[in-house]
Amino acid sequence: MAGVRRKDVAEARRVVVKVGSSSLTTAAGGLDADRVDALVDVLAKHGEREIILVSSGAIAAGLAPLGLSRRPRDLARQQAAASVGQGLLVARYTASYARYGRRVGQVLLTSDDMARRAHYRNAYRTLEQLLAMGAVPVVNENDTVATDEIRFGDNDRLAALVAHLVRADLLVLLSDVDGLYDGHPESAGTSRIEEVRDHAELDGVEIGSVGRG
Repeated sequence: MAGVRRKDVAEARRVVVKVGSSSLTTAAGGLDADRVDALVDVLAKHGEREIILVSSGAIAAGLAPLGLSRRPRDLARQQAAASVGQGLLVARYTASYARYGRRVGQVLLTSDDMARRAHYRNAYRTLEQLLAMGAVPVVNENDTVATDEIRFGDNDRLAALVAHLVRADLLVLLSDVDGLYDGHPESAGTSRIEEVRDHAELDGVEIGSVGRG
């Protein structure tokens, strides 16, 4: 089985890559340009593959510019941080990919977009067109309009849905957690999810302290 999986990875041509906030930001909040560049360096080397990047980091990136020392608990300030941070996040990706002559396209989604057929099909067409034109889609949840009741809950879940949407050959989750779990990795009874067959299996996925958005 392990050999088959390595073969699948090697032959994958359309890949969704999800990167978490902790992999992109500094401990004090704000984007870590060196980390973003290092990620893009790796992804850009696989020019023969179509990469769809699902990137967290908007809220974390917006903390320092707004003078916030930590992630706020209230939704309004989270959305304000996301509004500021999303622009900074995409600007950083744009500058980083420009070193390789590549363009990026921002795609912000809500759970409503994945539930409504017309929205779903439009998101699919947009992503397909970006890939056809050689651009790298950078996808995130639209935190500025999403409410607690209709949020994806975590970008791992969003990435899985995007992978299904674009019929990706491979989904890669980059995180400081070793794998995908159905609860907090350190809690008793938590199990590692070896294979996701349906998005309902992601309902219990936990997020990190700087994660989401």
